Amino acid sequence: MKLEGFELRRIRMPLRTPFRTSFGTEHERDVLLLRVVTSESEGWGECVAMSSPLYSAEYVSGAVSVIKRFLIPSLSTVDASRAVRDMARFKGHPMAKAAVEMALLDAQLRASGMSFGTFLGAVRESVPAGVSVGIAPSIPSLLSTVEDYLAQGYVRIKLKIEPGWDVSPVRAVRERFGDDVQLQVDANAAYTLADARHLARLDDFDLLLIEQPLAEDDLRDHAALARLIRTPLCLDESITSAKAAAFAISLGACQVVNIKPGRVGGYLEARRVHDVCVAHGVPVWCGGMLETGLGRAANVALAALPGFVLPGDTSASDRYYVEDITEPFVLEGGRVRVPGGAGLGVVPDGDALGERSTWVEWVPV
Repeated sequence: MKLEGFELRRIRMPLRTPFRTSFGTEHERDVLLLRVVTSESEGWGECVAMSSPLYSAEYVSGAVSVIKRFLIPSLSTVDASRAVRDMARFKGHPMAKAAVEMALLDAQLRASGMSFGTFLGAVRESVPAGVSVGIAPSIPSLLSTVEDYLAQGYVRIKLKIEPGWDVSPVRAVRERFGDDVQLQVDANAAYTLADARHLARLDDFDLLLIEQPLAEDDLRDHAALARLIRTPLCLDESITSAKAAAFAISLGACQVVNIKPGRVGGYLEARRVHDVCVAHGVPVWCGGMLETGLGRAANVALAALPGFVLPGDTSASDRYYVEDITEPFVLEGGRVRVPGGAGLGVVPDGDALGERSTWVEWVPV
């Protein structure tokens, strides 16, 4: 196949409800989509960078620039593995690289008739769905939200926490819904090791894990914290590659790993992270970045690999959006189906794209 070019498109995706974490509140997503056109097929990629550099150093406008100026000109083939090597000489920008890789993989697999799941090594036709619950304005509001998600059938609840919003909301959820609910918390690096005694109070609530309590570069402090609390530690922002995962595990900094393909530079590296964790007996789950149906399709396929033994943030489309840009993912008995069609197995709706688009540019190769 011959590369012809990339269409870069930014779309505006209003969230169903504001989503608050320890680093801010999102009301809508400014999403960068890529459509690669080849001589035989086309493919779609989604960049998960946020509008501002809050979750990581990357942000949407920066991703647009690096993709146009450096990544696309470096490409010599549609082959995603070769493209990853071509892009490796440019430092950083894993989310931008992941979007390019995803588009090329989609085009490559569509041309061959193979699904994303089959290519990655999926062993399940559907995956258990968890849901991430943002920081609520009050305990009653939180309980109402959790009750609704449990009624919908979600099999795991993740509560966002921050200093001043941690022990009380977790206690309230446990007391209201009981010990049978799979419950975990995510701090998005909001604490320090000095908070160890306070974080240890969460041990009373039989949580699946505490996700990324400390700063992303504080692996030694995470290892120290792991010795001071009983609840398993899970790393998110700290895991930037398979090498980083191996180091964190060897250091004792985590007992669980959250794999986000955009954070590690793409689905090929995400699979390597999975393989490293499986080799060390460390369970993994698939995190989310409020993806549209395109990114969700790829994430669900990844989450069907054998090492993903914990429910991920693979929620139904209507968790975040009133209307998605693809056929919506729906909850069926607490699970979400893995698309079986070629490539991602989903395509955007042209009318929805037109309504949501704020900027489009064609970049020839």
